[in-house]
Amino acid sequence: MPDRRTFLTASLAAVLTPSFPLSRKAGPEGSEGEREPGGEGLKLGVASYSLRKFTRAQVIEMVKALGTPYINLKSVHLPYELPPDERAAARREIEAAGLQIVGGGTITFDEDSDDGVRKYFEYAKAAGMPVIVATADPPILPRIERFAKQYDIKVAIHNHGPEDKRFPSPYDVLKHVRNMDPRMGLCIDIGHTVRTGTDVVRAVADAGPRLLDMHAKDLRDLTAKASQCIVGEGAIPIAEIFRQLEAMRFAGYVNLEYEIDADDPLPGMKQSFAYMRGVLAGLGSAGRRRVQS
Repeated sequence: MPDRRTFLTASLAAVLTPSFPLSRKAGPEGSEGEREPGGEGLKLGVASYSLRKFTRAQVIEMVKALGTPYINLKSVHLPYELPPDERAAARREIEAAGLQIVGGGTITFDEDSDDGVRKYFEYAKAAGMPVIVATADPPILPRIERFAKQYDIKVAIHNHGPEDKRFPSPYDVLKHVRNMDPRMGLCIDIGHTVRTGTDVVRAVADAGPRLLDMHAKDLRDLTAKASQCIVGEGAIPIAEIFRQLEAMRFAGYVNLEYEIDADDPLPGMKQSFAYMRGVLAGLGSAGRRRVQS
């Protein structure tokens, strides 16, 4: 298994290399999607909340500069309130640029009524979102489940760390969704997870097929939200998380949620992607050596 220095060396090489899709598979409407090197299909995307201070047009160019087609949209870039024709135009703009909308959120289901839940499923359907990253009071979950089945859209409940009174850790989500329809699952935010003292690698394994989405970030201090940093410069066990995801053949997306440097996030996001790609390259190399030995 390559050590952290190997990953950092690979990451530096990636920083100095122009962004490009490393191998291809068919994407939406004839576009092509990225498959990460050595990652056996593990897909890195962007949570657009990372780019919350920028317009949709700017975000499109910034995501393309990161060399990934996958974007999980925050409502700031596709507002709930847009009339249907403007929503459709926004979706066309994003997809025409070669990007793939892989989800949306975090969306808060704040009303326990059919109309209150339906409006967000209609929004997701119109935007082409296969996954809603969500939060809600637990009593609303059965109603959300019913709409998830009706619309055939997955719902990934997001854990938000010690400050979250409903879902601080992935296990707080699992206890509510484990017996629900398979479209009901969770989005593990690895930064918020470690701040609860939870073993994040174990949580990923225990979530199993209920893990529908992931938000990736890094922290220098595993107890301090304010210590967020470029991925690879902190203490979160990124390599171990990715190794577990590969072992369980995770079919969702690992979306970078870079919440720092809001006025100029792209340099840190590029370095974060470079590190994550380096990890995947290292894991792939280790796997090939094991097969050959």
